[in-house]
Amino acid sequence: MEDFDMQAMDIHETARRLREAKGESARAIAAQKARAYEDEGNLAEARNWRRIEATLDRLQGPRMT
Repeated sequence: MEDFDMQAMDIHETARRLREAKGESARAIAAQKARAYEDEGNLAEARNWRRIEATLDRLQGPRMT
């Protein structure tokens, strides 16, 4: 399997689509995918999913306390 880093536009688009499809659970799904890729040693794909997770945080905006 070829390792590659996604481009910023791909990261943003994937995050946006995941949020549209899964709503509030999108961030947890991205974190689970990242962890699964880390566990199997696919660090490039894990890094992509960590970037998607971070993008979802930014898309959510500030949290209210």
